[in-house]
Amino acid sequence: MQIDLNTAEAPKTSAKHPQNRVLDKSYQPSQNFFESDKILKHFLKKYTSTEGYQYMLDKWQTLGKEAAQVMDELSLLADKNTPELIKRNRLGETINEIRFHPAYHTLTEIALRSEMFRVKWQPELRQKFEKEIHRLGFASVFLFGMSEGGLPCPLCMTDGVARLIDRYCEEEDKNRLLSHIYTENLEELYTGAMFLTEKAGGSDVGANLVSATHLKDKYYLLNGEKWFCSNANAEIIFALARTNPEVKGTKGLSIFLIEKQKPDGSRNEMDIVRLKDKLGVRSMASAECILTDTVGKLVGEEGQGFKIMTDMINLSRLYNALGSLSEMRRALVEAYQFLTFRTSFGTSALNHALIRQKLTELTSIYTANFYMTWEAIQSLDQADNGAEDLAQILRLLTPMIKKTAAQAGVYVIREAMELMGGMGYIEDGVMPKLMRDTMVLPIWEGAGNIMVLDMLRASMKSQGFTKMITQIQQQFEHIKSHQALLMEELKAVIDLANQLASADKDTIELSAKFLFEKMSYLYQIALLQQYKDEESQAWIAPAMQYLIAQLQKPTLGLQSPLDKETVIEMMAWEI
Repeated sequence: MQIDLNTAEAPKTSAKHPQNRVLDKSYQPSQNFFESDKILKHFLKKYTSTEGYQYMLDKWQTLGKEAAQVMDELSLLADKNTPELIKRNRLGETINEIRFHPAYHTLTEIALRSEMFRVKWQPELRQKFEKEIHRLGFASVFLFGMSEGGLPCPLCMTDGVARLIDRYCEEEDKNRLLSHIYTENLEELYTGAMFLTEKAGGSDVGANLVSATHLKDKYYLLNGEKWFCSNANAEIIFALARTNPEVKGTKGLSIFLIEKQKPDGSRNEMDIVRLKDKLGVRSMASAECILTDTVGKLVGEEGQGFKIMTDMINLSRLYNALGSLSEMRRALVEAYQFLTFRTSFGTSALNHALIRQKLTELTSIYTANFYMTWEAIQSLDQADNGAEDLAQILRLLTPMIKKTAAQAGVYVIREAMELMGGMGYIEDGVMPKLMRDTMVLPIWEGAGNIMVLDMLRASMKSQGFTKMITQIQQQFEHIKSHQALLMEELKAVIDLANQLASADKDTIELSAKFLFEKMSYLYQIALLQQYKDEESQAWIAPAMQYLIAQLQKPTLGLQSPLDKETVIEMMAWEI
């Protein structure tokens, strides 16, 4: 039998079959992460002023569009083309220059255009929006973090040094340096860093060894090694050093302002030994640095260094929690959009009960952390404007959200990745980078155990614990359907706290971990009740239902998942 190759009909191949697709042909990802996010928009409209919202609206819309359409490619480029340390120039002179891929600088420009710094530190804007600068600035940080997880660390450090300069530095330094932080010009930007960690100390900052010897006026010569210096290329560095080796612990630490140039304009010596080869957040430079007669200017009084640095550390912990929130949100969005257009076993993936149950769980975790994190940001705005009650709660809430949100981020992103199957694991998409970047958040700015100890100290040295208990109790009184259960759980927290008063040190520390984890959970439920209104109940009510159900003793029996429409409402995301 002969076949005419010119006229024979080509066989139907699986590669060209109309159903041979990963996602339905109608798939289209969100085009604007601000416009798509019902939860964020609702919060900002309700809890910022009309003037503040309108001033930032076009910045948020632009950034939301860039985060959805432009930043992924830039972020992946910066991640794969990591910073390079150039030790010497061609003449053999030591220059310690860190060079970045152009994508890194483009990302920085995007951040500047969002006015995350300008709205907080430009004098006229700061005065106009003084009661809400953190909410306005952090909204831009949140959107930016949905597509880039490395650069938010230098951005955080820059905002942190601005806070210290504004609160503790002399007027000449304020006038000279702050304008370089709220600038709109990338070439004029000064970024910040906090040189805290040393080999011997680690989380135990009181064991730090770097010394400071008085030189002249307020200037000192700093000597020693800083072990983990994130944003090592910063123009403005705050570093802790010991002026008197006889004074041990954090009481012997003072804080110094280090700049790239000495007061006479000459180069300020600081040797960069090497850049850290990190699991994630690879786009930005972390380094090991040796200070050798590096000139630093004393800020505040000798021995007050750690107390001053705490202001920057606590702000960094808010950034840490918000970074986790951003990456959680992006992971959920990726999974949700994938599942919406994915056919599995002959039907839409969202029609499967197990998938809806998992999305319910992850979205509930996200929603609870969203409101707890933004409660802290809002409280910081109010505390900075004299609200002492909220300042007391914030001392406890800051380490609480840092620990809770960071741990939640790792879990939510891993589970969202699994919902996407093999596609979630492939480096063509953003999920692997999200997973790597978020892994650092439970570690940076104090690991989980350090947060437990900080919550313990805050409870002993402030009224934050009792005030938070009161806030929880007030909200539980409005949750009639589960009031008995919730009050019983709250009473158990109070009883354990009372028992700790007479316990030994080891018992206190170990028990405190379980105490604060339960208290964090109850506080999240209380905040969901507090923030629930006619619009937000679409995503808050099912999240509350899920969280409360986890408090009940598990029983073996038939389980009923939420329906598809309710799960979609919970996501509060417009594709």
